[in-house]
Amino acid sequence: MRKFIIEREIPAVGTLEREQLRQAAAKSNAALAQLAPDVQWQQSYVAADRTFCVYLAKDEAAVRRHAELSGFPANRIIEVRKVIDPSTASS
Repeated sequence: MRKFIIEREIPAVGTLEREQLRQAAAKSNAALAQLAPDVQWQQSYVAADRTFCVYLAKDEAAVRRHAELSGFPANRIIEVRKVIDPSTASS
């Protein structure tokens, strides 16, 4: 599985209440169930007017299919090539 960051432009998403976010997650999970095991959602970061979602997927097409089924936009899909963190400096 490859790792992708998906940028979703969703106006005022940062103002959504917990229940609204729960409903959005349930909608995403329903789409994921249809696509399993080709796409897995790891987590999302919610900003003012967009989310940044981390997915594992067999390819970009699977990520796009999830966007179509869930109804959430996938404005940018970026494949992660490498991961670094503070411990990288001491390697």
